[in-house]
Amino acid sequence: MQKLNTQNPDFLTWTHENIQFDILGGIRLEGLDRLRVTVRATYDSIIIRHNVDLYNDNQLTVLVRKCAERFEMSSSFMYPVVGELVNMLEDYRIKEINAQKENSKPKKKELSKDEIKQATGLLKTPNLLDKVNDLIGKSGVIGEENNRLLMYIIFTSRLMSNPLHIISMGASGTGKSHLQETVAELIPEEDTLSITDLSESSFYYFDLNELSHKLILIEDLDGAENALYPLRELQSKKTITKTFVEKTKRGLRTTSRTVNGPVCVGGCTTREKIYEDNSNRSFLIYIDSSADQDEKIMDYQRALSAGDKNEAEQEQSRTLLKNAQRILKPIKVINPFAKLLKLPQSVFKPRRTNAHYLHFIEAVTFLHQAQRTLHVNNDTGEEYIETTLEDIENANYLLKDILLKKSDRLTPACRQFFEGLKSYLQKEKITDFKNMDVRLALGLSHSQQKRYMSQLLNDFYIQIKGGNRKTGFVYEITSFEEYKQLKNQINTVLDKVLKQIKPKAKKQVVRQTA
Repeated sequence: MQKLNTQNPDFLTWTHENIQFDILGGIRLEGLDRLRVTVRATYDSIIIRHNVDLYNDNQLTVLVRKCAERFEMSSSFMYPVVGELVNMLEDYRIKEINAQKENSKPKKKELSKDEIKQATGLLKTPNLLDKVNDLIGKSGVIGEENNRLLMYIIFTSRLMSNPLHIISMGASGTGKSHLQETVAELIPEEDTLSITDLSESSFYYFDLNELSHKLILIEDLDGAENALYPLRELQSKKTITKTFVEKTKRGLRTTSRTVNGPVCVGGCTTREKIYEDNSNRSFLIYIDSSADQDEKIMDYQRALSAGDKNEAEQEQSRTLLKNAQRILKPIKVINPFAKLLKLPQSVFKPRRTNAHYLHFIEAVTFLHQAQRTLHVNNDTGEEYIETTLEDIENANYLLKDILLKKSDRLTPACRQFFEGLKSYLQKEKITDFKNMDVRLALGLSHSQQKRYMSQLLNDFYIQIKGGNRKTGFVYEITSFEEYKQLKNQINTVLDKVLKQIKPKAKKQVVRQTA
């Protein structure tokens, strides 16, 4: 028996004895409940052309009878011939669907011995986080030194049993998506899924483990609100299941689809307040929109335009960071200092923040796995590594800004306005101000200033000193030192905790050395 000729997917051919069947236009891969084709059957110069759904019994019968009559053959002979054609087309379609799925998945790169050696050397580098941050900068990520390293560590946590998640916040045009995209380029392509458009059911159509330990990037969370519920379930429960009704030849039936995590999610939004109130599962970072950051980016753009940037060095840095990710192994992390760690009392929603804090320390330890001693649980045989004092110090340094913002009653945009207002008053050596003067000095729109002033008044950061609605109110700041005091309070708590941990850390070093 001849095989189905599939050299041209738009012109499939099969010959049985002297009967040739041609499938004109190929077959559609979607819709497995039907098999609509255009058949051209040829026998002894007699040609039959027929559109048919080969899964429709009545249509199939018409095709068989037409071929039997025109070719002067019995229907009992034609039925098994056409049946064999249907079987081969089914097999071909399944193979094509599987091949299409396999080709759509990024192939895991096989590292050479030299690449493994270089990646291992990076992970064993003293002051690893400084080295990684330097490479991130060389790869083309401009400024945002704290945010970019924080994001890289969070993206690394996708390999852990409890991945972290991150949302980049800021006004339109401040570089949220650019930061997320450029840092994501340092993660292996096979572990990354970038999504620009989401429907409510999108996540339910992935294969069972297709999303497991993947980094999911959503460029615009504001436009994906309908899909956020299953995404939140993937974040918290690490699995989602949807039950739906489908139509079969025997009638309606109920079936379920399950997709497993865990996943690491990165997203961007301009709607600060909404996501601040619903940030139970994610770290929130705020994009640097300062004049200094603007100047860094413009300097980079000028150098790039002038051909002064070494693109080969950029690509080498990206490749090295990606390869380091590829050789990281799933390993359990235990923090022997966890019970001693405390957060400042000023932090809002401390339960949620505490969980984020502990998991981030574990992620820092995980990235340092090549520098940590491997332990084995005598009862279970499970391997694990332990958090060190250095990991906690690094985590504290990276999270100070986040903890500060979580302790601040003002939104980041309002805080930026308020600190700018303080600087303006100190520069001008004045203690009171009117709206018009500040708006002109800081380059704000009327609506922006009105929003910020309303929040500052409501929270008693400023107060009315005089004036009236007709001539304009005169305002004064209640305290110039409140933000500095808040910073000192957070630093004091974190430093105090580290001081308490140091004796236990010395014992840990002695035990590991022994």
